[in-house]
Amino acid sequence: MDRTTARRRLALFALFFLPGIGISSWVTRTPDIRDLLGASTAEMGLVLFGLSAGSMLGILSSGRFVTRFGTRPVVTVGILTTVASIPVIGLGAGVSQSWLVAAGLFLFGLGMGGGEVAMNIEGADVERILGRAILPTMHGFFSLGTVVGAAVGMGLTAAEFPVPWHLVAIGVISVPVAVTAIRNIPSGVGRATLTAAESNKSPVWRDKRLWLIGVVVLAMALAEGAANDWLPLIMVDGHGLDAALGSAVYTAFAAAMTIGRFGGGWFLTRFGRATVLGASAVIGGIGLLLVVFVDNQFVAGAAVLLWGVGAALGFPVALSVAADSGENPTARVSLVATAGYVAFLVGPPALGFLGEHYGLRNAMIVVLALLALAAAVAPALNKAPEQPKVLSPR
Repeated sequence: MDRTTARRRLALFALFFLPGIGISSWVTRTPDIRDLLGASTAEMGLVLFGLSAGSMLGILSSGRFVTRFGTRPVVTVGILTTVASIPVIGLGAGVSQSWLVAAGLFLFGLGMGGGEVAMNIEGADVERILGRAILPTMHGFFSLGTVVGAAVGMGLTAAEFPVPWHLVAIGVISVPVAVTAIRNIPSGVGRATLTAAESNKSPVWRDKRLWLIGVVVLAMALAEGAANDWLPLIMVDGHGLDAALGSAVYTAFAAAMTIGRFGGGWFLTRFGRATVLGASAVIGGIGLLLVVFVDNQFVAGAAVLLWGVGAALGFPVALSVAADSGENPTARVSLVATAGYVAFLVGPPALGFLGEHYGLRNAMIVVLALLALAAAVAPALNKAPEQPKVLSPR
């Protein structure tokens, strides 16, 4: 690996790491933020709608901006917006203003939804250069960020440290890391590739296999996103844990995700991507099944580990499958990543509205059903031959 590619890979590791810290800092403090706002579950769903609106705008516009400007400007705007949004969320909680928290979440969704689609296109290009899968490792750094952020959040929650100071500090610390990483992202990636693809007379969205990949991504991303937004509250409201223990359970989930992503390479090499995706959906489904239907704190806490391991590889491995599914891999990665981020950022607020009427545990049945569908669909991803000139899981 040449020095430029090595620096680029490290920059992407850092750029995936920062949103992980940001989202887990928010998640671990959701019980405290809810109390500061005096919000019900349905009202928290409305607050999370800011995240949904921002993410939809970012996701739907990202591909267009990458086509015109390349990945670097989109990544730059995305990561800086994400970092800047975290103090806004904290300040909104501090002054008990739901609209300001929603505005901060809108900015977070806008930056993360737009920036991470471009970062996944960057990651797919690095995979092409190296000839081996690194997207799971990149997403592993996102999960590592959630572990670090969750551990800090758990400690600060137990110490009753003020939410505003916590989130402002996270934003301030993240800025120099983001600026340094951006300098190592080359210009022009995505722009030339996507422009050349415009001459393709068969749009990628017409590929039926890509739709199957999209189903898997949708389910796996929703399984991850549901935990990121609701797991502490599921454990607090649904299983009777206190706020600190609820944060600890989320930390365990994030750790399981991290271990799964960093350790998944051997399983991909040994069993192949379709088998790993199917097994992941089954494992995650078993964990979620236990959380929903077993009314025991210890069993639910342990089952969260299965939920995390099952959700770990779904998104990044499906992106690699999408890149290998035919011509124009950049457009394919962009389309599937968009489906994933829609589920990741838009699905959880909808679960909040269901949770208000049926309870958060019961709302997770929707996620469970989608995981069952993903497990059924995954074997079909082996039916089409892969193209060795694009990306390889090995």
